[in-house]
Amino acid sequence: MMKKKSISSSKASLVLFLCQMISALDVPLDSKLLEELSQPPTITQQSPKDYIVDPRENIVIQCEAKGKPPPSFSWTRNGTHFDIDKDAQVTMKPNSGTLVINIMNGGKAEAYEGVYQCTARNERGAAISNNIVIRPSRSPLWTKEKLEPNQVREGDSLVLHCRPPVGLPPPIIFWMDNAFQRLPQSERVSQGLNGDLYFSNVQPEDTREDYICYARFNHTQTIQQKQPISVKVFSMDSLNDTIAANLSDTDIYGAKPVTERQPILLTPTGSTSTKVELRGNVLLLECIAAGLPTPVIRWIKEGGELPANRTFFENFKKTLKIIDVSEADSGNYKCIARNILGSAHHVISVTVKAAPYWITAPRNLVLSPGEDGTLICRANGNPKPNISWLANGVPIAIAPEDPSRKVDGDTIIFSHVQERSSAVYQCNASNEYGYLLANAFVNILAEPPRILTPANKLYQVIADSPALLDCAYFGSPKPEIEWFKGVKGSILRGNEYIFHDNGTLEIPVAQKDSAGTYTCVARNELGKIQNEVQLEVKDPTMIIKQPEYKVIQRYGQVSFECIIKHDSTLLPTVTWLKDNDELPDDERFLIGKDNLTIMNVTDKDDGTYTCIVNTTLDSVSASAVLTVVARPNPPFDLELTGQLERSVELSWIPGDENNSPITNFVIEYEDGLHEPGVWHYQTEVPGTQTTIQLKLSPYVNYSFRVIAVNEIGRSQPSEPSEQYLTKSANPDENPSNVQGIGSEPDNLVITWESLKGFQSNGPGLQYKVSWRQKDVDDEWTSVIVANVSKYIVSGTPTFVPYEIKVQALNDLGYAPEPSEVIGHSGEDLPMVAPGNVQVHVINSTLAKVHWDPVPLKTVRGHLQGYKVYYWKVQSLSRRSKRHVEKKILTFRGNKTFGMLPGLEPYSSYKLNVRVVNGKGEGPASPDKVFKTPEGVPSSPSFLKITNPTLNSLTLEWGLPTHPNGVLTSYILKFQPINNTHELGPLVEIRIPANESSLILKNLNYSTRYKFYFNAQTSVGSGSQITEEAVTIMDEAMASRQVDIATQGWFIGLMCAVALLILILLIVCFIRRNKGGKYPVKEKEDAHADPEIQPMKEDDGTFGEYSDAEDHKPLKKGSRTPSDRTVKKEDSDDSLVDYGEGVNGQFNEDGSFIGQYSGKKEKEPAEGNESSEAPSPVNAMNSFV
Repeated sequence: MMKKKSISSSKASLVLFLCQMISALDVPLDSKLLEELSQPPTITQQSPKDYIVDPRENIVIQCEAKGKPPPSFSWTRNGTHFDIDKDAQVTMKPNSGTLVINIMNGGKAEAYEGVYQCTARNERGAAISNNIVIRPSRSPLWTKEKLEPNQVREGDSLVLHCRPPVGLPPPIIFWMDNAFQRLPQSERVSQGLNGDLYFSNVQPEDTREDYICYARFNHTQTIQQKQPISVKVFSMDSLNDTIAANLSDTDIYGAKPVTERQPILLTPTGSTSTKVELRGNVLLLECIAAGLPTPVIRWIKEGGELPANRTFFENFKKTLKIIDVSEADSGNYKCIARNILGSAHHVISVTVKAAPYWITAPRNLVLSPGEDGTLICRANGNPKPNISWLANGVPIAIAPEDPSRKVDGDTIIFSHVQERSSAVYQCNASNEYGYLLANAFVNILAEPPRILTPANKLYQVIADSPALLDCAYFGSPKPEIEWFKGVKGSILRGNEYIFHDNGTLEIPVAQKDSAGTYTCVARNELGKIQNEVQLEVKDPTMIIKQPEYKVIQRYGQVSFECIIKHDSTLLPTVTWLKDNDELPDDERFLIGKDNLTIMNVTDKDDGTYTCIVNTTLDSVSASAVLTVVARPNPPFDLELTGQLERSVELSWIPGDENNSPITNFVIEYEDGLHEPGVWHYQTEVPGTQTTIQLKLSPYVNYSFRVIAVNEIGRSQPSEPSEQYLTKSANPDENPSNVQGIGSEPDNLVITWESLKGFQSNGPGLQYKVSWRQKDVDDEWTSVIVANVSKYIVSGTPTFVPYEIKVQALNDLGYAPEPSEVIGHSGEDLPMVAPGNVQVHVINSTLAKVHWDPVPLKTVRGHLQGYKVYYWKVQSLSRRSKRHVEKKILTFRGNKTFGMLPGLEPYSSYKLNVRVVNGKGEGPASPDKVFKTPEGVPSSPSFLKITNPTLNSLTLEWGLPTHPNGVLTSYILKFQPINNTHELGPLVEIRIPANESSLILKNLNYSTRYKFYFNAQTSVGSGSQITEEAVTIMDEAMASRQVDIATQGWFIGLMCAVALLILILLIVCFIRRNKGGKYPVKEKEDAHADPEIQPMKEDDGTFGEYSDAEDHKPLKKGSRTPSDRTVKKEDSDDSLVDYGEGVNGQFNEDGSFIGQYSGKKEKEPAEGNESSEAPSPVNAMNSFV
């Protein structure tokens, strides 16, 4: 079954031809079709029913109609035929029924007043217009009248009557003075709906002689002026003076003073009134009252509420205005006038009547012969209107009979119509308040099908949206419509399609496979016709990256993205909006391909930004909000209330938070008495609080300011509050940080932190300083000093404890009793040295020293610790002395032992110990001598390889810089390296300690060797030094090379090769300096065996270290020199952790790491190893 439904209004815009829906047949509004089809007349334009014309201009009465054949026109005037040919002043426009009455050439508008009606007629019927009442506008002059001056007592009410002449239409009334300035109006003085000027009570300033009422007649553009009205207001004082001047002293006189009066209504009068208003009009109700003070007007509806959204108050609430009234607005409306003395009220009973209005207006009917149809005319009104029918402008009761029609009240029924049944019917609905007239024709046609949609019309839709394919048709009888898809497709049926009555095919959800050719077929009993249309389905436009919510600080930069995806055949346009309006014309807004960037953001940029993407078929949008934040504006209107001696309440109004909530307020104060211009932190409160009770100190001239804080930062400070000077009082507190420390052995220096200015609590701040010796039954000694922070007590014993207190006082009295502190008089140098000094050597670089503590009484001060002085006397291996460099380790507190790290092996040392107090060091203990055992030696000072032959190399070396004992031998290890840098077998040779050179024989010719060389003591092997060398080629190869070398070409070739090798060598040296390694070097590093001797710590507590002389940094070894000699430079001792102030590195047991144990080869930063890259000489020797 085909599914049919009426096309919805939302889809009507997609249909090419709009059709008038009727019960039998639609007539499309197609101009070509209408030109071909016969049609009864239809009135298309006419003048209004009540037509007021300007009597100075020509009168134009419009009447336009259409029909086939074109209609002819005729007019009636006041119910009788109006023969325009007999009046030279009246003409009818060509091909139109519009009348033009020539007034400007001698005619008079008053002569053409009357009721006019137009009739448009052709062979198929006659249509008539409304009754058009023609009335010329009138703007008569004011009748002359004698206006007496108005003399009014102050406080009385007054009404100035306008009484404008009756005009057509009624004039607009307003009051002005002689200078053409509108008179000011208020709750006291206002203009009523009738144009009168009402005074609820007059005042002296109301006295004037130029109250002028003006009437403006819009049609004639004229303004009529009433004669000026004079008002004189007598005040009570002037009135009393007048009466006194006219009466004798014996007369009783005296006008009453201005008295207040309760309200009375000036308009409307009485307690009730009635008003009738028509449905759809504006209801205006007015109440104006007199009284002193001026009454206030209030409106209510008895038994109901005033209609929301349609109720307005005008003229200072004296006028109630309800727009678009309906029958539901009928009822009693009460106005209440009230002042302090009482009230008055008036009830207006409102009845809403209604002129006729359409429920169902008759609509044109097109039928084919033999069909049935109906014309329906339904109207409503109050009272209910009477319905009457006319046929071709004649009451249907006296119109020619038509057997196919039957009148049934508001309906005409047509049965089996014939072509002669064509006519125009008029429906008239009328009551006492007006009438409605509607023309509707019945047109009988017999036409074969026609399709009005253009052939092969292309429709384009977006996938997943509805597709509407038009098949606008016409025929009589009404044709049947069928749809096919494709050239040989079957008829379309099923729920996936919707077939509309106007021929449109709807595909509710078009897919890609819905695209193609569709064929519409229209047929009736008179014929058949078809038409093809094309459908294309496009991909939808999408925003794949939508703009996102942004919060940006003021003056920052922000970007919104809008990345889209669309059908390749559609051209999108991207538009940006701000708050649903165009972007501001500002160069700060930069629109890119996929984004919108706003530079230098300001507060006015805050809002919603929308990206709209339009194509010819669809539109998508996405929005994001931009919130511009900034530091808050400063608070304002600071106010101090509730001032007490020690507190005050501060309140303020927050400034704009600039889109970032205020988190807290910071309150600062200024002491204008003691520190003017300096602001101090007082307190802070949460951002929701705008008042605080502040604690105050006496004798301070306070000013406060408030700073608002949000996530962005702090606002500028507010303006300072008013100043508030608190009264003086005793000090509340005493000085802090009281101390007693002697600077000399015979004094006590008492110091304290003085009170700040606002802590003094009053003028004349001083301090009472008191002291007495502790644990001795002495009285307090006191002295009062000025506002200082130090007092020196002389003649005290050396380093004895004292009880001390400092109390503040001012002109009003003392502070509370202060607390006591313990201090000491001055220190002196310790008297004795530590005894029983013992040294225990732990290993070759670490020793532990012990001593007995000195008696505390001999310290004569605060015991700070002990210092150990130690120095190397000589090396036992060389028997040679050198400059004595004393080292110092400090051990804090009452320590009796300490560790001495970083000692040189196989050396003789001396040390002594001294006690330390705050004054300095005591005498030294006797020097104690100790010796360190042997250790492993450092690497040989150099290794040099010379005299290379075919099978031998000569090695020369130097003694270790630090033997650290008696050398027992040297160990030489070497191994060959092939062209792929692989290592051969390792050979080891032990060499006596007294040798300094060695010739290695039986080596392979033209072979590279790597050598590892180190010294040994009885303790073990020291760090090694490495070097590489190459044996030379055999003599035969060398001679051949010489023969070749005599050739010129070879010389040039060798020069080029030498240059290339030189470049490569430079690159290698650069890489070496950057720490590069080749595989042989990595293998060597993996097998390196430097000696490391960890030391165990007997005691984990150590003290300070410091040099008695200048500190010296550790020295680094140098790079390999150009003569291939590797030298090892001396290093000074290094200490760390055992003393305070020396940098170095130690094991957990306290042993010093790396000082004398030798360097590893895998530490290329040290200079005690040879270059890893071959020298230029060896490189040339290895070239074959």
